[in-house]
Amino acid sequence: MTTSLDAPVTTIDYVADEARPLQDIPRTRLWARLEQVALTAFIAVPLLAVVASGFVLWGNGLSWRDVVLSTVFYAVTGHGITVGFHRYFTHGSFKTGTPLRIALAIAGSMAIEGPVTRWVADHRRHHAYSDREGDPHSPWRYGTSFWALCKGLWHAHVGWLFDVEQTDQKRFAPDLLADRAVHRVNRLFPVWVLISLALPALLGGAWAAAVGDGFWYGAATAFFWASLVRVAVLHHVTWSINSICHAFGSKPFLTRDESRNVWPLAFISMGESWHNLHHADPTAARHGVDRWQFDTSAELIRGFEKLGWAYDVRWPKPERLDARRAA
Repeated sequence: MTTSLDAPVTTIDYVADEARPLQDIPRTRLWARLEQVALTAFIAVPLLAVVASGFVLWGNGLSWRDVVLSTVFYAVTGHGITVGFHRYFTHGSFKTGTPLRIALAIAGSMAIEGPVTRWVADHRRHHAYSDREGDPHSPWRYGTSFWALCKGLWHAHVGWLFDVEQTDQKRFAPDLLADRAVHRVNRLFPVWVLISLALPALLGGAWAAAVGDGFWYGAATAFFWASLVRVAVLHHVTWSINSICHAFGSKPFLTRDESRNVWPLAFISMGESWHNLHHADPTAARHGVDRWQFDTSAELIRGFEKLGWAYDVRWPKPERLDARRAA
C-alpha cells in the first residue's frame, strides 16, 4: 500500500508492482573496495574491540558469570525489539493475547531504545518513505559519493536520534496510542530502564556471593558487562540495520529502496539483517526465508505459535516471494 500525507498508518506493506529500484548507485571497482573498507569499519571494528577487551580482562573483571548474564539479557531484550517492537507491534506479523503483548512491550522497552509507541512510529515512517525524503534514517540522505555516504551512514546509524524533529505518533501509531496496556508500558518506561540496568547487577552480585566471590565485586562486573556493554552492543546492532543494511549487501528481492541483506549481522541481530526481504514483504514473520538463513526471531514466533500464544502468523508464501525476487 502507499500512504497519503494525512492518512493514519498502522501497518506497512507494499505490493510487488510497486517494487522499483531507488536509483543507480555506482558500482565501480574503486567503489566496491571503498564499500568493503566502510563495511569493515562499521561492523568489525567495534565488535572486535569488545571481544579484545574480553580477552584482556578475562579472570580480572570478566568471568563466565558475566558472559551468561550478558547473553541472557541480550537475547531477552534483543528479541523484545525484533519480535515485539518490530514484527509484532510495527508490522502485525502475528496476533497474540494481552499477556504476551505486555511481555513483549516490556522486553523491548528494556533494550532502552525508547518507548514502544515512539519506536513503532519511527519505524513505520521509515517504511513509508524508505530512502526518500521523509525517511528519518536513510544513509543516502546526503548523496551517493563515498564521503556523502560516510556522512549518511553516521546519520542513519546514530545521528538521526539527535534530530529535533519527532515522528507524529498520532499519524504513525494511532493503534498503539489507543491501546491501554501499551500506554501503561509507555508511561513506565523509566522503570523498565532501571530494571534493565539494575537487575543484571543484582543477579551477578547474588551469584558471586553464593560462590564466595563477594556481592559487590560480582554486582560491579555484571553491571559493566550485562548492563552497560550489553545495551551498547544491542543499540549498535539495531542501528546497523538502519545504516549498513541500506548501503551494503545483496538485493535478491525487488524493493523501491536500497534495503539489503548483510549475512554477518544475522547472528547478532537475531535475523533482522535479512533486510532486503523485509522491505520486499514487510509483514512477513520470517525475514531469513532462504535456506540456512539464520533467524531466531522467526523461530521464537514459531514457538509461540506452537504453544498457542501466537496465531494468524503471516509466514512467507512461496508465490509471494517469487513475485518479489529479482530476475
